Amino acid sequence: MTTTPVRAAATAAPWTPAEFTERLRAVTAERYHDRHPFHQRMHQGELSPAELRRWIANRFHYQRHIPVKDALILAELDRPALRRAWLRRIRDQDGTADGEGGIERWLRLGEAAGLTREELWDASRVLPGVRLAVDGYVTFCRLRPPLDAVAASLTELSAPGLMRTRIAAFERHYPWIDPDGLAYFRTRVDQGARDAAQALDLVHAWARTREQQERAVAALTFKCEVLWALLDAVAGSGP
Repeated sequence: MTTTPVRAAATAAPWTPAEFTERLRAVTAERYHDRHPFHQRMHQGELSPAELRRWIANRFHYQRHIPVKDALILAELDRPALRRAWLRRIRDQDGTADGEGGIERWLRLGEAAGLTREELWDASRVLPGVRLAVDGYVTFCRLRPPLDAVAASLTELSAPGLMRTRIAAFERHYPWIDPDGLAYFRTRVDQGARDAAQALDLVHAWARTREQQERAVAALTFKCEVLWALLDAVAGSGP
């Protein structure tokens, strides 16, 4: 990569809010992992029970690290109101008591698909490519400024649509999975839309120069690549 685009961004006029939003949405429209061949096969009902369980187990490694990356972002926020708002994401995943939250709902999905909680928590079973992708994302949120880390979370812009598609696909093609196990997906339709709106507002408030705006777009592109790499690892690990 040359330094020319960086110098140009430093002097170029900022995009308008509408232009900036359009560029962010274009990233998820073109690069979000709903386009990955593994997801396409999932939604067409072509995954075997073993493939679906492998995805559930390895995706859990990502799910369990969501509150970790959100805690890293939280530690960088300098206003009580911002911290209170972002803390909601950690509560959504961890719950406020045992038996609550997104991680608990993902464990129930695994059980509905025939996995045990012990199998899901056993990190030694996580594929190397999945581990690398998740570690890369957590490290990104640890080391980069809040603008970059929050912008990376904007994959949520496309998440509600993916959740609706996934629910319909599971109900139609995988009736052997107990419908109660789909609670995580149902919950994330509304939560994802809310989280995307919150993050988009923050990114607009913080990215005031063209260079900052382009950093936000690059961060979102990186997150899409993380999710794509995770699926590459799952799809390439066996029949």
